[in-house]
Amino acid sequence: MPTSHAAREMAESFGADAGRYDRARPSYPAALIDRVVAASPGPAVLDVGCGTGIEARQFQAAGCRVLGVDPDARMAEFARRTGVEVEVATFEAWDPAGRVFDAVVAGQAWHWVDPDAGAAKAGEVLRPGGLLAVFAHVFESPPAVAEVFAEVFRRVVPDSPFAGQPAGNAVEMHRAGFERVAASIRETGAFAEPEHWRFDRERTCTRDEWLDLLPTTGGLTRLPATAQAEILTAVGAAIDELGGAFTKTFTTLAVATVRT
Repeated sequence: MPTSHAAREMAESFGADAGRYDRARPSYPAALIDRVVAASPGPAVLDVGCGTGIEARQFQAAGCRVLGVDPDARMAEFARRTGVEVEVATFEAWDPAGRVFDAVVAGQAWHWVDPDAGAAKAGEVLRPGGLLAVFAHVFESPPAVAEVFAEVFRRVVPDSPFAGQPAGNAVEMHRAGFERVAASIRETGAFAEPEHWRFDRERTCTRDEWLDLLPTTGGLTRLPATAQAEILTAVGAAIDELGGAFTKTFTTLAVATVRT
């Protein structure tokens, strides 16, 4: 797959159905929110790629003052309607106008940011002792469902950069991605050694919940309706074979570091 941050059309495609995105995407573990808040020297949080404001609202509920930055005006408008202040820009191009923050966070979004420019920008806008925390869910279905998804996706969208991806261990794939994030952070020389955090939760997904979530993922957001429907029909049938739902350990990974 090409470098994610360079795929701007995909990166800015999620606002096509912001309501579904906000409804279907899960919130973040309370333990993650609490750990970020506890490690931050103050309440001022910059949320990079804030989307519809899912994690921003969680940080607000924890007592933080949150400013979101997102390149998609549709996502930003949805977040504003839920009480989140948002400025529309890519993080790399965003003008902080002299503002500094106690924490810079990015939920499910850092892979859309140039890793080197993003880490350097975070270092610029964090006060000394401020926290950079990058985190993401691992959306992993049972092997029987993942294999059906991979097979039908290759058949329906053979030219997609996602088509060649195996139905492998999603946690390990994401862990490798977070290792690359940590490497970019180290290269700035502005941060302490990054820490890797992991949060596991048991989660049961019904057929309808999983089929609501899938169209909000990068591989499906820009597909024609007929192609998307074919993929969802096949995946839905696979979940029906499991009894109409599945329960799995649901993992959220994070990299966190302090501005020195």
